[in-house]
Amino acid sequence: MQGMETILMVDDEPKILELVKSYLVLNRYAALCTTSGREGIKMFEEHNVSLILLDLMLPDFSGEEFCKKVRQMSEVPIIMLTARADESSIIRGLNIGADDYVTKPFSPKQLMARIQAVLRRNSGRGRTAPFLVYDDLVVDTGNRQASRNGEILSLTRDEYNTLALLMSRQTKIFTRDEILDAVKGGDYDGFDRSVDSTIKRLRSKIGDDPKTPKYIVTVYGMGYRFGIDK
Repeated sequence: MQGMETILMVDDEPKILELVKSYLVLNRYAALCTTSGREGIKMFEEHNVSLILLDLMLPDFSGEEFCKKVRQMSEVPIIMLTARADESSIIRGLNIGADDYVTKPFSPKQLMARIQAVLRRNSGRGRTAPFLVYDDLVVDTGNRQASRNGEILSLTRDEYNTLALLMSRQTKIFTRDEILDAVKGGDYDGFDRSVDSTIKRLRSKIGDDPKTPKYIVTVYGMGYRFGIDK
């Protein structure tokens, strides 16, 4: 698979997965396939994915929810696969971050042409850069490590995920629910103030004073953002 672009396909129909995978391999793409939205998110986090083929009707959660989760981490191109050809469904999917749509049933050859076209249009886009940098703070997303002034920080999984999320879209205000959802997953039934506890520990470890923040800013009544307006 080295040197190949990797396509992630999430669809609840095994026969469609098998058919499309064969065409992807034939066209020299590496293919990752699953019928589960949760497994698809895990695959996306663990691999360098160039494009996602996403069925809107998934058994564990909706394609719209899947798309929202990906968009919290990345601008990787997404092509929706849907049996719902009505205009409102298509517009809703495009509005939440999908780049194109293909209605079922579809021609595999046409799908390959759509994939190639979207990849060409989005050749400069993709997942978060390998290194996220802000002043003396660096997040190495490949090795899941963070450092300040060259010294590795000892972060928990939740602290690292929170820091990487905030640094991936600097100055964007993330609500507590958005942070909790990205860090814990949509199936986590927790209290949003747990985000405040994570932020407090994270600030301590990166040397950030909440009264005069250098990194993480509290936006009262809304949530948190990373980066100070220069």
